[in-house]
Amino acid sequence: MRKNWIAVASAQHARWGCEKPDSGYMQVGHGKLAPLKRVAPGDRVAYYSRTITFGAKDNFQRFVSIGVVQEGVPYAFDMGGGFVPYRRDVAYLTAQEVSILPLLDQFEFVEDRQRWGYKFRFGLFEVNDHDMRLIAQAMLADLGRLALAA
Repeated sequence: MRKNWIAVASAQHARWGCEKPDSGYMQVGHGKLAPLKRVAPGDRVAYYSRTITFGAKDNFQRFVSIGVVQEGVPYAFDMGGGFVPYRRDVAYLTAQEVSILPLLDQFEFVEDRQRWGYKFRFGLFEVNDHDMRLIAQAMLADLGRLALAA
């Protein structure tokens, strides 16, 4: 059964992962392996970015990319300078970056509107089909390719 995930990264980092859709990837938690082990081929992932650049405080608050996790397992990737994060391959879809704010009242994962950002602190969390469909529709992504068509 497919799962749906929201991953969190700066917009700059999320965009790097999807700049080549045919060879896209995801990294979470500054390259940690454990969270990626929860993700399986066929799962859907949407990247949320609170900021444009890592460490900034610019309140970007947008979904940046959406795609489907590909076959394979997490793997180490040498980015140079001694940084070797773990990644998973993702096929990203053509999509528009969209603000999360108009969607907050429709999300089922938001239990308390005053503290909606709490779950994002974990870097990766699961959502249901309803919430992933809302994100995909807002991003104008192909629901058929995501196997989310109603």
